[in-house]
Amino acid sequence: MSASSVNRRRILSLWLPRLPIDRIQRFLGSAGLVKTNHEPSIVVIKENNALVIHALDEAAERLGLYIGQPLANARAMCPDLKVFDADVVADAKTLSDIADWCDRFTPLVALDPPHGLFLDITGCTHLFGGEAALLRALVRTLARQGFAVGAAIAGTSVCARTLTRQAAGTIVADGEEAAAIAQFPVSALGAGEAITTGLRRAGLKTIGDVAARAPSEITARFGARFSTLLAHALGQGDAPISPRKPPPDYIVEKRFAEPIATDTMIAMTLSRLADTLIASMEKQGKGARRLEAAFFRTDGVVRAIMVETGRPVTRSAVIDRLFRERLDALADPLDPGFGFDMVRLSASRTEIVVQEQRDLDAHVHDNDELAALIDRIAARIGGKRVVVHLPEDTHIPECAVMTAPAQHHLAAAMQAEWPARVESEPPLRPLRLFDKPEPIKVPFAAVPDGPPHQFTWRRALHAVVRVEGPERIAMEWWRQDGKQLTRDYFRVEDAEGLRFWIFRDGLYEGEVFDGDGKPASPGWYVHGLFA
Repeated sequence: MSASSVNRRRILSLWLPRLPIDRIQRFLGSAGLVKTNHEPSIVVIKENNALVIHALDEAAERLGLYIGQPLANARAMCPDLKVFDADVVADAKTLSDIADWCDRFTPLVALDPPHGLFLDITGCTHLFGGEAALLRALVRTLARQGFAVGAAIAGTSVCARTLTRQAAGTIVADGEEAAAIAQFPVSALGAGEAITTGLRRAGLKTIGDVAARAPSEITARFGARFSTLLAHALGQGDAPISPRKPPPDYIVEKRFAEPIATDTMIAMTLSRLADTLIASMEKQGKGARRLEAAFFRTDGVVRAIMVETGRPVTRSAVIDRLFRERLDALADPLDPGFGFDMVRLSASRTEIVVQEQRDLDAHVHDNDELAALIDRIAARIGGKRVVVHLPEDTHIPECAVMTAPAQHHLAAAMQAEWPARVESEPPLRPLRLFDKPEPIKVPFAAVPDGPPHQFTWRRALHAVVRVEGPERIAMEWWRQDGKQLTRDYFRVEDAEGLRFWIFRDGLYEGEVFDGDGKPASPGWYVHGLFA
């Protein structure tokens, strides 16, 4: 066998022709609403202001109903027809769930809308006893879950897709794609109604008839896109599939002949997988920054849990501890159902580990401990809730600080330079700054640009006894497009000893006018509180 044939890809096409109706019947069955006398059932969708059949079950198909048929005609043929409305979003969610389950066979799973999937099974079929055994296991398991399913394997995705819809269960050897689909009608290529009609009018009824013509003739008559589609169907090159998820850098998994369901077994499995994963990464000097544990239930449900770290992880004990924290903090506990028959641990983001002097440098040890603490807290409550503050190069008070996840910006936060406070001088900025300035009522000020003598905030009247300011802050005209007004800030203290940071929004006779164009009173706000 040549090297080129060994390296050729193998694609499994999966098709669920009755996905919408199967999804509904599975739901009704789980709710105990399915009757013993099975009535013909269909799913309808609105097209061109008319309800037409979108999907139908086997009983309805035996009556002669078909997809695209108007509902009125279908009711005339079968008055006892059971009708459901289409839910495209729920169908897409179900297809996505099935794709998650198919990850047990290969991480390269792509959607083939509306009711199909592509699995790149190149190099992994030996794990399941060969291509035929993998195909049987996949179809048998999905059928047991209540889905009508067809599948086929070929060297190209287009050929596999064509076989799935015309001769489900077929496995085509590499190089035999053209012979396998030669007798299928041209409509099997899925090129569209206009091209299919044109081919038939030209006397080309089968794919073999089209393939017998010169490629230049087909391109001149039907376009380069159809010529490319035909070439791929015949096994002459293929466009790569687009996996739903990028493949992880490292992946390890454990399959069970008898499903596991206890917390102890789950923890032990994760711990052993972590040892194997760390050993694989250590050979290439890598550490994990993002890890995902996937739990595959026997009924097809897949649960994935992800943790992130601030620094590359090189010890399995750390991975074990992070996942224990994550599992303990789940709002929706991990439900094993009838058990997990496979557990997978993958590192989707890795980095080269930089060796540091750690024996004598106490600062490095402190950083490691702090990063480990942040990782544990983030695993329990979420990475977005553990933050650090970084200074921003702007004089706008509410924009002078940026909040960022601590796991990814810890080093920047430790090296950040903040404005130094002048000794024996009061602070220029309050200890507590409101996210949004709160309006206050000011009856009058000393002068148009002066501070207020009193103000009302949150229904309480505050008499001003001390004032510092104003500090004028103009908005950044190159960013704000002139929409925000100039502010005059004052540090004030009331008779009770409370200190506020207030500002007047806008300049009198310069920026604030009424509807008649006359100067109006600017608004006043409190922006923060001093200690």
